[in-house]
Amino acid sequence: MLAHGMVHTYELSIPIFVTIWLAEFDVIALAGFEVGVTQATLGLVVTAGYGLFGLGALPGGILVDRFGSRRLIAACLFGMGGSFFLLGIAPDLVVVTVSLLLWGLAASVYHPAGLTLISKGMRARGTGFAYHGAAGNVGIGLGPLLTAVLLLLFDWTAVATVLAVPAVLAGLYALRAEFDETAAVEGVGTDGGDPRAEGGVDSLSEFVAESRLLFAGAFVVVFVIVMGNGLFYRGVLTFLPNLLEGLPGFDPVPLAAFVPGIEAGAERTLRPERYFYAGLLLVGIAGQYLGGKLTDHVPPEYGIAGVFGLLALLSLSFLPVAALGIGPLLAFGAVFGLTLFAAQPLYQAAVADYTPAGTRGLSYGYTYLGSFGVGALGGAVAGAVLTYADAGVLFGVLAGFALVASAAAVYLVVRD
Repeated sequence: MLAHGMVHTYELSIPIFVTIWLAEFDVIALAGFEVGVTQATLGLVVTAGYGLFGLGALPGGILVDRFGSRRLIAACLFGMGGSFFLLGIAPDLVVVTVSLLLWGLAASVYHPAGLTLISKGMRARGTGFAYHGAAGNVGIGLGPLLTAVLLLLFDWTAVATVLAVPAVLAGLYALRAEFDETAAVEGVGTDGGDPRAEGGVDSLSEFVAESRLLFAGAFVVVFVIVMGNGLFYRGVLTFLPNLLEGLPGFDPVPLAAFVPGIEAGAERTLRPERYFYAGLLLVGIAGQYLGGKLTDHVPPEYGIAGVFGLLALLSLSFLPVAALGIGPLLAFGAVFGLTLFAAQPLYQAAVADYTPAGTRGLSYGYTYLGSFGVGALGGAVAGAVLTYADAGVLFGVLAGFALVASAAAVYLVVRD
């Protein structure tokens, strides 16, 4: 829970920084070439880091099956802290990009490690997913909120440095933690146990064989679901603070109006879009818990079909509701955040249902390759659509991603 919260603290703080980078940097200069900074180009920069966050999940899952979760989680925490220390001294967007790539590499091992630990170490799996997801959303919501508050007092490089410290402290704790990683897998370590419960892959040929076995069955449909989720998730969140800036009721408010003695200035303003964004993510705590508990009572396929169908409807309703004013949008944002994050425990449980215990790390590696690797393209898609079209087109594209995931879940229901 601690590590999950830290991973998402960094992940969802990045869009807060995006609004600053758009204003602060004019060009990306590398090896004599210069490219202007737009939503499209910055979307590609962010996608590079988020992409590695997903792409590294597959080798991370293989390592989990061989070496266990605890050491990999500790390495993840130290790596994320180091990458944000580098971000704190970044003089240009090239170093920003390198920092995001290093963050993505370090963070990529977490989900295979953490979810394998829950699915093999906890008998009350649904409850474990619920608390684990809720902890992730504490980081998802409080990370951006803390970032927004710190930006009232410090510049963005100092804020990045401050954010690096908790990960290092959490890493030190992770090195000392001890637990039974296979408590919920019957027969592990016994002669009569399922040999696939210990599992793992030892060679390229075994990796290929295990991958073929996974994708020969219904897991391939689950993989489509997690890709749809990733594209939707990254597509809607990467530029959400930037989208909200131009809406009625989101004008900057001088901090001097609330705190006497504070010098007025552009950098000393409350930005309502940042707090709306953080609030929407905090509501996801309840969504994660609800989704996790649902997996103990209903087949995850049914929950997935309903949640993504609702997300498609909410996407098409976002701008019409926003036109009604900030009050209706606040209520709408709460429903949107609840629904968006309820999906994650449901597809995590579906992965566990459709894969063997012995390659659970590999399975979750593929899951987050799809969700955060392929899904990272959602940020690039969103940046391109906003640069060359408009927000209405973007929400239509997002609804399409959600409908694909919902249809895949319906197929699983019919297939069963």
